[in-house]
This record gives sequence, C-alpha cells and structure tokens, in this order.
Amino acid sequence: MQLFTDKLHRIAYATDASAYREMPMGVAYPESVEDVKDLLRLARERKTCIIPRAAGTSIAGQVVGDGIVADISRHMNKVLEINTEERWVRVQPGVIRDELNLTLKPHGLFFSPETSTSNRCCIGGMFGNNSCGSHSLIYGGTRDHVIAVKGVLSDGSEFDSSKRDGSGLWKQVYNQLETWQSDNKICQLLLANYPDRSLRRRSCGYAIDEAILPLKSGNQAIGQSSNDIDICKLLAGSEGTLAFITELKLSLDPLPSDKTMVVCAHCNSLEDSFQSNLVALRHNPVAVELMDGRILELCSHNKEQERNRFFVNGNPAAIIIAEFNGDKMEEQAAAFEKEVIERGLAYCNTRVYGCDIQRVWALRKAGLGVLSGMKGDAKPIGVIEDTAVSPERLPAYMADFQTMLNRLNLNCVYYGHIGTGELHLRPILNIKNRHDRELFRQVAYETAELVKKHHGSLSGEHGDGRLRGEFIPLVYGTECYNLMRQVKQCWDPDGLFNRGKIIDTPPMDTCLRYDIDQAYLLNDIKTYFNWKSDFNESIEKSCETSSTFNIQHSTFDNHRALMCSIEQCNGAGDCRKSTLMGGTLCPAFKVSHNETMSTRARANIIREALMHGINGLTITAPEVKEVLDSCLACKGCRSECPSNVDMTRIRAELLQQIHDKKGTPLRSWMVARMAYVQRLGHLVAPIYNLMARWSLSSSVIKHLVGFAAERSIPTLSNKTMRSQWVSYSGKRSVGMAPTIKVSKGSVYLFADEFTNYMEADLGITFAKLLIRLGYNVIIPQHVESGRAAISKGCLKLAKKYAIRNVKMLADRVTEECPLVGIEPSCILSFRDEYPDLVPESLRQMAKRLGNNALLFDEFVVREMKKGNITAENFKDTSVEIWLHGHCHQKALVGIEKTVEMFSLLRGGTVHRIASGCCGMAGSFGYEKEHYKTSLAIGEMILFPTIRSAVAKQQVADSKGDCSLVNHSTSQAMFVAAPGTSCRQQILDGTGVKAVHPIEILYAMLK
Repeated sequence: MQLFTDKLHRIAYATDASAYREMPMGVAYPESVEDVKDLLRLARERKTCIIPRAAGTSIAGQVVGDGIVADISRHMNKVLEINTEERWVRVQPGVIRDELNLTLKPHGLFFSPETSTSNRCCIGGMFGNNSCGSHSLIYGGTRDHVIAVKGVLSDGSEFDSSKRDGSGLWKQVYNQLETWQSDNKICQLLLANYPDRSLRRRSCGYAIDEAILPLKSGNQAIGQSSNDIDICKLLAGSEGTLAFITELKLSLDPLPSDKTMVVCAHCNSLEDSFQSNLVALRHNPVAVELMDGRILELCSHNKEQERNRFFVNGNPAAIIIAEFNGDKMEEQAAAFEKEVIERGLAYCNTRVYGCDIQRVWALRKAGLGVLSGMKGDAKPIGVIEDTAVSPERLPAYMADFQTMLNRLNLNCVYYGHIGTGELHLRPILNIKNRHDRELFRQVAYETAELVKKHHGSLSGEHGDGRLRGEFIPLVYGTECYNLMRQVKQCWDPDGLFNRGKIIDTPPMDTCLRYDIDQAYLLNDIKTYFNWKSDFNESIEKSCETSSTFNIQHSTFDNHRALMCSIEQCNGAGDCRKSTLMGGTLCPAFKVSHNETMSTRARANIIREALMHGINGLTITAPEVKEVLDSCLACKGCRSECPSNVDMTRIRAELLQQIHDKKGTPLRSWMVARMAYVQRLGHLVAPIYNLMARWSLSSSVIKHLVGFAAERSIPTLSNKTMRSQWVSYSGKRSVGMAPTIKVSKGSVYLFADEFTNYMEADLGITFAKLLIRLGYNVIIPQHVESGRAAISKGCLKLAKKYAIRNVKMLADRVTEECPLVGIEPSCILSFRDEYPDLVPESLRQMAKRLGNNALLFDEFVVREMKKGNITAENFKDTSVEIWLHGHCHQKALVGIEKTVEMFSLLRGGTVHRIASGCCGMAGSFGYEKEHYKTSLAIGEMILFPTIRSAVAKQQVADSKGDCSLVNHSTSQAMFVAAPGTSCRQQILDGTGVKAVHPIEILYAMLK
C-alpha cells in the first residue's frame, strides 16, 4: 500500500465535485483487506479518520475532510465473479460502473442503476451515495440491487452481510436493529417522520426504516419481529461513515429491449414541464428527465455538447425527455405527444431513435458540468440540488420553491429526474460574496422546511455529506436524528470512518473552496492571453439571450478572467474516464490512473498556487511544474470537459509566467524555435540530415536537448515546400498567382512549418490535388504558426508570429478565398489561440481570419456541398482506410468531416480508430522522461488496432509499409493520420507508415 503526505497529493484530494475544500492528512491507495486494517490502526494512532474515496465525484462534500483519504479506485477495481444463471456479480468497490457493464454485455446482463458520471464513477461510490440515475423509474437505485457486502468494521474485524451470526461489534450492530424492529413505538416514529414510503429516491440520513421496516406482506404487522433486517439497506447511502466496504454482490437485469425511442417535448414554461411530466408518467415510460432552457443554452457553448443539441427546436423554457421501449412504444409515445399538444403543455415534440438516443442522454448527463461553464463568479450552486418529493406533489412543491426564490430575488437552474420527483435545483450564487454566502445557508434552511412540508427527502441520490447534515434534524425531527446518532455510535464509537458526514456535521457554510472577497496572488504578473475578452463577450451574450436570468455583468480584468477559467473546474471528474470510455481527455490519466495526472488535479494545484498558496506553494513550485509537465496539451479538455476548462491554454500561460521568473529551459527554447533551426538547416540539408541520422551525432544532440535515445530526430526534405512550389508553378515569386485558368476559385495554401521543412512532398501533393480539381492555388507570404512555441509556453514568441500572420493575411483571406491548412495543430491555431494572443486592436481581424482558416477536410466538404468536388473526380477502386484523427482536430472541429470527405471514394470503407491522443503530442513523446508514457498511451488503443488491421489484411510489405498497395486478392488499404506527430508515433510504435488523408485522395484521382 502506498501512503502519501506530500502537498501534491493532499491538494489534489482536498476537493471533490462539491463546493468544499479541506486538506487531508494524507492519501492512501489500499490494495487489500489487510491494507484497510492497517489504515484503521494508523487512524486510531493518529486520532484521525479514514475517508473512503472512489472517483471523487460527490457533490455534497462526502470525501472532503482532514483525515486520511483512502482511494480505492486505483487497485481495488476487480470484477471477481459473474453468475449468469442467478444474475449476480461480485465486484470490488473501485470497479467503474460503465466498465462493469461492458464486461456484462456479452452475457446479456447489466447493472441498471446509473449516474450522470457513470463513465468514471465507481460501484463503491454509488453504494455510498445510493445513486439512482435516469432509469430508476423502473430499476430503482443502488440500494435495490445490492445483495450482500463484505467489509471491515471500526474494530478491525471483517464482516459479511450475508452471514448474520457473529460476535463482538457485528453482534452489537444486529442487537441494536433487532431491538428497534421489535419496538412498535420506534417503528411508528420512523413511519411518521421518514419520507413517503412511495418515494423512490430516499438517500437522506441513515435508512433505518428500510433496514428494519421492509414492505410487509400478508398479515404481518409493523413492529412484529420477522428476522428480515437488511444491513445492506442501512449501509447504502451511509457514505463510508459506518464501515469500509471491500466487496459487493450485485443483482443484475437483462439488457433492455433494442426497441427504444425518446420523445422530447418542448415546453413554453417550467410549469408546463411539471404537468407534462405527470402526463408522461401515465403512458408507462422507462425514464422521464427535464432540462431547462438555461442548461440548453450553456450546452450550446460547449463544443462537444453543441453537437448533441440536434433534437432541440427553437428556444424552449424546458424540455421533457421521455423514453419508451418495447412493442407498444410507438402507441405510448403517440398518446403522450397528443395529450401534451392538446393541453397546450408543449409547442412541439421531436422523436429520436437508434444511436442518436445516446446523444440525447449525453446532453442530459452533461448538465452538472456545463453549469460550471457559466462565465463569472456567480454559478449555479449545488446546495439544494438533490431534493425529492413524490411526482404528484412536485407541482405544489415547485410553486412553493418559486415563491421562495422570488422573495429572495434569486434565479435557478432546473434539470434532473423529474419522473421520480427529483429535480436538481441550482440557484445562481456568488459564494465569494458575503450577501450570497448568507443566501447559501438561507436557501438550504428554507428548502429543508419545504421538503418536510411535502414529505420528501432532502437528498434523492447525491447524499448528505457535510452539505445537508445539519438540516437532517429539521426534516426528520430530533427523535429520529438521535436514532441516527445511535447508529453511528454503535458502528463507529471512535469516529474512525469519515467523521463529520451525515451526523454531527460542521456548519454547511464552513470549509468552502473560496473565501469571502477571495484574493489572488496575481497582481505581479502580466498575462499573455487576452482572457477577459472571451469572458466579457460570453457574459454579454448571456445577458442578451436570456430574459429569465439576470446574469451578473462585471468587467473582467485578465487576472480575474484567468482565475475564473481555472475555477470553472467543478471537480466532476470527466477527465478520469478510462480509455474504454473513449474520447481524448485526459491521456496522462488514462494511462496512469493517477489522480495527480488528471486535469482536475491540475486545476486544484494551480488554483491553490494562485489563490493563497500552501506552505510556500507558488506558481514556480515543483508541484505546479509536475502537474503541468504531465499535460500533453492535447486539447481534449477544450471540448470534452463540460465545464470548458481549457487546460492546454492555462498550461501555456503559466509556463510563460514560470519562464519569466526562472528562465526558459534549453529544450523548450529549442523546440519553440525548431522551425528557425530547420530553416537554417535547409541551407545545408544533406549535412543536417547526416547529423540527424548518424548514431553518434544524433545521440549527442538528443542528450543535449533531453530527447529519448530511442527516438529518431526528424530529417528535412531535400527542398522546402515553398522552393518546390516555385519550381512546380513556374512563377518567379511565391506570392503571385499562377496563370492556370480555373473556374472554381482560389485557395491560399498555408505552408506550415512541419510540412514546409520536413514533408514538402506532402504539401505539393495537396497543391496538385487542388489544381487538378480546378482550383487556383496560392502560397502566400506568412511566418510559421507558432504552434511549437505555444506548446512549450513561449507565448512571447508565439505572440509575435500571431501578430505578423494576422497583419499579412487578414486582409487577403476571405470566405471566397480561404486559408487552407494541412497540419491540424497549425491551421487551427488561427481559430483557437490567435484571437486571444494578438492585441485587442487586432482581435476582430484575427477572428475573421480564424473563421476563414480551414482544415483540408473542412474545405473539401464545403466544396462538396457546393457541387464543386464530386465522386466523379475519383476512381471507384475498392479501398479500406483506418483513420486516426489528430487530437486538436477532434477537440476543435471533430473528424466527421474527414469521414465525409472520404465518401468521395465510392469504393472506400472508413474505420474510425477509437483512439484519443496518439501519445506523441508534438515534442512530448520525444522527451526522455515522457517516452515510456508516450508509447503506453499509443498502446491503449491506437497501436493494437493498427497491428490487428494490418495482420488481417495481410497486405503490408516486409517493412510494414501501409501506403497504398495493390494485391490480387485484397483491396487497397491505408492507415491515415493528418498529424505529422501522429504519423511518426504510429511508425515508431508499430512499424507502419501512415499517410495523410490528402495523399489518399490524390492517389484515387482519375
């Protein structure tokens, strides 16, 4: 077992997905039951507690505290046994919910409770919170699916809930519950004060009633002993405060019917959506969810979720998402649609089928994350977001709730599981402000009173933690609360398990992430990115487009905007999803499963350094350097993080700040200026290439620069792309247009630094392709993109390149004559970084230039839609393409257009390799300390997929060259990758020579 007490680990685990922050004593990674016992002994010696933690996605502060955090996700994550006949599975608590279901799918089974974080949350965390999810309407919550658990009690003894007999503490636990079960007065007390028994979502306090008062049958009366005490019901939702769970036995359900559809009812008001929910429930849906207009608006600002808004028509105040399945789904859906339209509850309905259903649910699940993407200090705060009442009571409860908001002059965001009576209600508050901090508590208190009035639960599935604990006596009454305290005292008399949660919690407005009038250590730095422009424009847009929400409109300076960009990380942990879950975010975590290498940890460390520091933690501290160093700058967070945390940009800004204070390291200085070195190298290209290839000289160079000995130094083309273009076009100067007569328009071709110096033939191939398709090609005068300088945090240099390119190109490049690029990372810099790198006076010019700077596939698809490029231009040859997209391309524009471009090849079959970042990430994979990590990232999906594809085709030559091949028994095959770094990584990792997609098109020209 590893145990860490350094600042890096403690800060990384000081928060979860809640508003709380408290520094733990240490962080442990137990691997076995014996490790858990050792931790208990240590906690007893140190007079502290153990805080069991899985993915850390709790939003009520469950895993925040000053004890020893025990992260079970790294090692205790095995599926132990699957019984298909009896439909159950045994797992360790660190197994990820969606990964478990991938394992179960071949058996026709699945674990049905779900959460919006299901691609990274762990079963142990779901049990601790009694998580439910969108389909709990028919499947119930986690509590309903746990057959038995094993674990360790506070005295160090092991227990198995399926075995009632025992001694010591285990016997005391049962004696307590048996005594209460046989006491009619206590049973009646529980019935009178606990939430409605019909309420499906009940995760507040300890579920004593569910443990000793299961639903009776026959003539058995409440209070009559029945030996049916269910310990699992009590432990579910106990948030690790009673025992440390080491194994769970779960009941499984058959996979749902493939016959599924979703109806999205667009409502003009929230009140209409509440009534629409009751209508939906009458027509037997399997799930009913709500998203309000503000959530939908915020999703439109997130690149990945914007693509999932395809089903939204107009600007609804709210959308009811009702899912139906089975043979009668069309009939049920039609009846629902008819009733909501006839009653005027919805202005339109959209139906969604097949794979698109997952896109609808992905948008709904992104709700929590996108809320943090709201620009500024005021955010939709998780304070009363988990209340639940019976659906029939919901309209009345919401009317009372709205009256409270109006009186307090507050706005709120609404989303969640309306079908089971739970809405995630998030008032917009700035808890850095004293007035809003007071409202934070007042809203919590008054909402608790409303929950009691409507016989609901203060928590439906997110749990109590330290957020709701102090209001449990208000909702349940003092007598029931004292019973809960007695449970804690019996199970954990010395407070060794997650103290301060559920019972005897500290005040809910203490240990928050931010202080009132929060100060930052930023006054002595000058930012290089124009952070405030994006914030001010976003706030203005929000104010203009939202008539319901009065967003705080403040003028941001760059320091405050930078901090808000960092603080947008709410800790929901999307960056923790594994490679099995797809996506690009976050390759360092995917390969290491190390929290300190996640984007969330980077945000935590940077926030601490720039807020007030801890024990000397500053922007130049080793901890900051370490978390920045593990970032590949893949931009996966740019689109996949629902909160829009752009760690790639934050990293570049902070690296330049560190360079200003400590100087630029030689390797960073060299990489940032590699194009300049290569430009000089072209004066003596044969000598340069000889030095790069010769083992002795290349070894010396790699040692000096800090590159891995196993990597090859890239060589130069014999002539630059520009030089070859002059010869090919027959022009005297590069900037003048050729005299070839064309009819389809002109294109400015960007000669990026990688293509110009190292892959000149590729650039000329693209130019030839465009010419043969009927375009006039012009290579304009420009400087390098500055991509390498940005990646190494040399923003002073990158800023110079950006300014020069904007001045040279902005007045020439237009929509009719766009700037088209080959290398994704270079051409996309015009769109992504340039507007915020150049001075404010050039910002609009840069934005206009960026809008007309197109990646090769974007241009080709645009011309396809115009009818200028058609399949008639290409051969019908059968060809198979295995496509790996560049990570910047995936983050900013997606690879869909590359796939669409290949539709020009009527005999083509495109396989999208389900890889994220290839692992090279510019210079990252060359650097000796990152070499093994780089290859490990490639080995997750990319390398094995390519090896398998080549082996199956059996068309590669002895060198593994997968360029276009002709074979009498097989179709031609390509491995395609638009990124130069990606192609190098594929070659180094598999021996296969990948080609650029434009090379395939050129080879297929008639």
